Amino acid sequence: MNSEIKSKGLRGPRRLLARIRDLMADQDDAQARLDTLTDIIAEETQADVCSIYLMRPSGALELSATHGLNPEAVHRVRLSRDEGLVGLVARRARPIAVEDAPRHPDFSYKPETGEEPFKSFVGVPILRGGRLVGVLTHQTKAVRPMTEEEIETLQTVAMLLAEIVVSGDLVKAEAFSGLELRPSAPERFQGVALSSGIAVGTAVMYEPHVISARMVAEDAEAELVRLDAAIGRLRASVDQLLDSGRVPIGSPSRDVLEAYRMFAHDRGWLDSLREAIRSGLTAEAAVERVRNEHRARLMTARDPHFRERLHDLEDLANRLLRHLASETGAAVERPLPQDAIIIARSIGPAELLELDRSRLKGVALEEGSPTSHAAIVAKALRVPMVGRVEGALDRIEDGDRVILDGEFGLLHARPSGEVGEAYDERLETLAKRHRTYVRLREEPAVTKDGARIELHLNAGLLVELTSLPETGAEGIGLFRTEFQFMVSDTLPRLAAQEELYRAVYEAAGPKPVVFRTLDLGGDKITPYTPSTREPNPALGWRALRMGLDRPGLTRYQLRALIRASAGRDLRVLFPMVADVSELAAARTMLEQELEHALKHGHPPPASVQAGLMLETPAVAFAPDACLELADFVAVGANDLMQYFFAADRQNPKVAERYDVLAPAPLSLLKSVRDACDRHGKPVSVCGEIAGRPLEACVLAALGYRRLSMTAAAVGPVKRALRQLDCGRLGTWLAREMAETNGSSGPGLRMRLLEAGEKAGLPVEAVDKPGRL
Repeated sequence: MNSEIKSKGLRGPRRLLARIRDLMADQDDAQARLDTLTDIIAEETQADVCSIYLMRPSGALELSATHGLNPEAVHRVRLSRDEGLVGLVARRARPIAVEDAPRHPDFSYKPETGEEPFKSFVGVPILRGGRLVGVLTHQTKAVRPMTEEEIETLQTVAMLLAEIVVSGDLVKAEAFSGLELRPSAPERFQGVALSSGIAVGTAVMYEPHVISARMVAEDAEAELVRLDAAIGRLRASVDQLLDSGRVPIGSPSRDVLEAYRMFAHDRGWLDSLREAIRSGLTAEAAVERVRNEHRARLMTARDPHFRERLHDLEDLANRLLRHLASETGAAVERPLPQDAIIIARSIGPAELLELDRSRLKGVALEEGSPTSHAAIVAKALRVPMVGRVEGALDRIEDGDRVILDGEFGLLHARPSGEVGEAYDERLETLAKRHRTYVRLREEPAVTKDGARIELHLNAGLLVELTSLPETGAEGIGLFRTEFQFMVSDTLPRLAAQEELYRAVYEAAGPKPVVFRTLDLGGDKITPYTPSTREPNPALGWRALRMGLDRPGLTRYQLRALIRASAGRDLRVLFPMVADVSELAAARTMLEQELEHALKHGHPPPASVQAGLMLETPAVAFAPDACLELADFVAVGANDLMQYFFAADRQNPKVAERYDVLAPAPLSLLKSVRDACDRHGKPVSVCGEIAGRPLEACVLAALGYRRLSMTAAAVGPVKRALRQLDCGRLGTWLAREMAETNGSSGPGLRMRLLEAGEKAGLPVEAVDKPGRL
């Protein structure tokens, strides 16, 4: 066989992969396959020792085959992930090369293995989809360094091993029983709520891996032809979708696809794929290898932009794999069950947009963050999403019944009867409430004692505006404009921005819209804005601060807003104002752009108002100067409260260490409301507290008459407000706050809940289902 291989001109890793392929075809016995595999790797890589450690259900790494160590140690030696150099490879999930292993501080000697003569050590993780399957090691008697090419060869072999092990083609012997055992008992995963809602349905393990039988190429040139054809179909499918008119110009969905079109033409990505094929891999395996390389590199990046690019690149790889699986070029769509709940490591926003929304009930991710593109799209589609459910891909199988709780960030797999019944009752209660909210859609939010409260929507995507008619909201209280910029690798052109803003106006109809200018920076990074690693990004160079330092960016956006609002009322909201000079500079830019529009013959807006987003304590405690310049005010309670309490609202260790319903923050909110009254400036609250029934009732009692929230919150808040005795609650709050003298200590919320209807509160504001 070797002479035949040499006659074909195969050398290095290609010859090694070819021998592994032939082994899998000829050998049936699992242990014999594994033993021969280590012999082949040792021979081809000139190693004195080659060993394979596979992960057991307990998490231990078991010596499963070896060339060079004591054969009697196989299946007897186990290492924890905290033990030895093998454990170090497992913990770091990346290659470790040591020239003199016994001198390394993490070296752990196991006398039963007989490894004392061996000095150099190289270990590479056996990863499948980012999950550790085992560790492949390479040792020599000589003290010597390993070249990058040798390590890359071992990584390629490890990737192939992962596919073989997980497929079950290699590990079937009794000695390996337990490596792939899946539990059938109920399990509960605590994650992070990314998009609210509850879903009960069927688990769909959303992994785009191809069948492992074709990982080694028989004909590299043929695989290159397959790759080029699949890339051509990938590009054509994106072009067709962009040119079809189904994705409007200026929409975030279009910007996502525009970014993918650029990725699909990236020469570096394509060269990496072709080089992997030339090393002996099939086109599918090449995509997986390059994906793993990107993952290993980008997962270590602290910059959130690079982490989000990782998800987008993986989404593109998934698309390419689907086209490779369809040699005819027909669209490849995985059919979803009627009640599909996707379980995935991560998912891209474009991939999420393409799923059948009539069948998609929810998404659970092992990764994910509230600011990720996929989470933003899920909120817009009103698809429940939970992130950071670690271990879900290992512990859940296709077809399992699962319950996804997007309120508390929970995922239940194979739930017990009691848990299922509890959620059935909860869903029925929510359905009854929803029917009530629908009946209230056309009714105004007027309290029992006659206080009229305006309820508006917060939005950032066009698809969210479809909720405007069904909720009965009175307008768009906050349209976040940055998503269009975040999903694009280049600055959105003026025409694209203008088209988006015009579409927002059309969706809102005669109802008012407030456009917040770009709130970039912090955790919202774009490729074309300078990214600096800041120790405190929430307090750093972001929002209007960036906009004033880069006036071209801000004026470009204001120009698009002015053109889109021709004949309409334009309301512009400037975020993160900390000093009156910043608001004055922003207003000056707005006036300059209005003059520019008139000079160049563009029809002006019917009226223009410049708003102050009040979210810094500097303005909250001394608002008068800014209120002189602002036409209206929107209290950004999320940032204002985290700055007030010096507690990051996205850090789970401190996010719940403060309560907005305490005397001190309520006194601050009341003073802001009083200042706006003195200056005759309309004021709204657009933070998360505006969308919670209890907090919304308290805001109304403090005198706020305009609240802006998510679409899902409008119904519950309206129902609670219509049963609120606003005056009675205001009196109760004033008395309690005076008695505590503005203390920020706990207790007011509990006293308020205990007082309930005696304080004027409706039952709906007090009743909230607990987590299960």
